Amino acid sequence: MDRYSFSESRRNRAQPLSLWTWSKVVRRIALAADVPRFSTHTTRHLCLTDLARMGWELHTIATFAGHRHTDSTLRYIHLSGRDLADKFGRSMDHIHAQRIAMLAAAGTLR
Repeated sequence: MDRYSFSESRRNRAQPLSLWTWSKVVRRIALAADVPRFSTHTTRHLCLTDLARMGWELHTIATFAGHRHTDSTLRYIHLSGRDLADKFGRSMDHIHAQRIAMLAAAGTLR
């Protein structure tokens, strides 16, 4: 598949679609599918959120997204309560295991 989508209109036949035209096409599809809040920008939010879910560091995500400041990146990342609870649980499991190892090494755990 080509990297670009090409116009089928009589006026611009076989020319690359402009970003404006592509946005209008996606908007029409979203409205027809009864998903009015979906836009071409939605996929950017999804991509950056997926990177955060995969454990990428915030600064790395910001660099990937072309943001100068991580504050901008934070507006794009939408983690659910379940995502946050899972991450918190894994962190607590890790901390608990470290404490058990320290107590065992100190000989206070039998």
